[in-house]
Amino acid sequence: MFEAVEELVGEHADLERRLADPAIHADQAGARRLNKRYAELTPIVTAYGEWKRTGDDIGTARELAAEDAEFAAEVKELERRREELTERLRLLLVPRDPSDDKDVILEIKAGEGGDESALFAGDLLRMYLRYAERHGWKTELIDSTESDLGGYKDVRVAVKTKGASEPGQGVWARLKYEGGVHRVQRVPATESQGRIHTSAAGVLVLPEAEEVDVEISPNDLRIDVYRSSGPGGQSVNTTDSAVRITHEPTGIVVSCQNEKSQLQNKEQALRILRARLLAAAQEEAEKEASDARRSQVRTVDRSERVRTYNFPENRISDHRVGFKAYNLDQVLDGELDAVVQACVDADSAAKLAAAQ
Repeated sequence: MFEAVEELVGEHADLERRLADPAIHADQAGARRLNKRYAELTPIVTAYGEWKRTGDDIGTARELAAEDAEFAAEVKELERRREELTERLRLLLVPRDPSDDKDVILEIKAGEGGDESALFAGDLLRMYLRYAERHGWKTELIDSTESDLGGYKDVRVAVKTKGASEPGQGVWARLKYEGGVHRVQRVPATESQGRIHTSAAGVLVLPEAEEVDVEISPNDLRIDVYRSSGPGGQSVNTTDSAVRITHEPTGIVVSCQNEKSQLQNKEQALRILRARLLAAAQEEAEKEASDARRSQVRTVDRSERVRTYNFPENRISDHRVGFKAYNLDQVLDGELDAVVQACVDADSAAKLAAAQ
C-alpha cells in the first residue's frame, strides 16, 4: 500500500547523513532547506516504521494465538493500532501546501456596519494577537487606520514564528483558513434600545513573500507620496511620508503611512505588495493545476462568509465545515485552536478524497 514511502525513507536517511557533515552548514541557506525537508519526512518515516513493526507483531501474535487463546485479544489490539497508523500515513502523504512554514501578513478591514464593524475589526485583531501569543509567535503592526470610536477601519499585522515549527504548525498552516467575511451579531454600545445588529469585517491572510519568491521590476511600479493622517507623531500632516505603490501590470495598490519616514513606509508597502503578488500567483497556479478539485475550505476569498460570532448566545459558527461551539468569549481571547483544527481536518479530508 505504501510502496512509495520506501523512497522517502531512503531520502530521509540520505538527508541525515548529509546533515551530519559539518561542511554542509557552511551554506546556511542550503542547510535550512535540508533541515526543512528532513523535518517534513521525519513524521512519515516514524509512522511507517511503527506501521511495519506492528504488521510483524500481528503475525507473531496470530501464531501464538493459534496455540494459546489468551493472545487473541492482543491480535485485536494490534490490528486496531495498525488501522490507526494506516490512516495516519494516508494523511501524512497528502501533498502539503508549500507555504505552510511561511509567516503571514494578516489584513482586517471593517465592512458593513459602520463604527460597529470597525469595533469588531478591533476585536478580531485582539483575537489573532492573543492566538499568536498563545503559540509563541511574534507580531508586528505594519499599518492601520483607526476609527473614531477606537476600532479599526483597516489594520495590517505581520505574524511570525520565533524559530522552526513542526510540520503543519507554522503560522500560514494555521491561519490560512481565516480569510473571508467574519460576521458579528450583538447589541452595539451605541444602541439605546438593546436591539441586536449584524455587521461584518473582512480578513485576508497572505503568506509573507521573500524577495526571492517574487521578482518585482521597478519599471512596473508607480509610487506616489502624500501626507499622513491620524496617529503617528510630529511628522503627521507636516511631511509627505505616506506612500502609495501601484503595481501597474496587476493593478494592485498598497499604501502605508504608519512609519515616520517615507523610506520606511515604502519598504512596508513593498513587503505587502510582494505578499499579495505571491498569493495571486499561487491562486492562479492552483486553478490551472486543479480546476476539478476545489477544497471546501477556501483560504483567501474575501467574498465568502466564513464565520459568525453571536454574542447573545456566546456562539461561534464556522459555515464552511459546520463547526459550532458556545465558548465565543474564550475564542475571542485567543483560544482559536478548536475552530482552526476543524478547518484543517476538513481540508485534509478533501485532499485525501481527491487523491484517491
